Amino acid sequence: MSENTNDSVNPVLTFEGKKYKINDLSNDIKEIIKGLQIAETQLKMHEDTLKLLSIGRNSLANQLREKLKIFE
Repeated sequence: MSENTNDSVNPVLTFEGKKYKINDLSNDIKEIIKGLQIAETQLKMHEDTLKLLSIGRNSLANQLREKLKIFE
């Protein structure tokens, strides 16, 4: 799903290869679109959080590796 906003007066939704003028859609459909946009934003945010957690975990593992070298 993507939204072309080149023409802010008549925005177009592209969904599954078809284009729809958003202003012509029902309020129910507009609410679903908003929900999808929110879900997409949340997914991206959580993906970024997972990346940061992974980086932190790797950093901690590297620190542990360095500290344990004295016991080898």
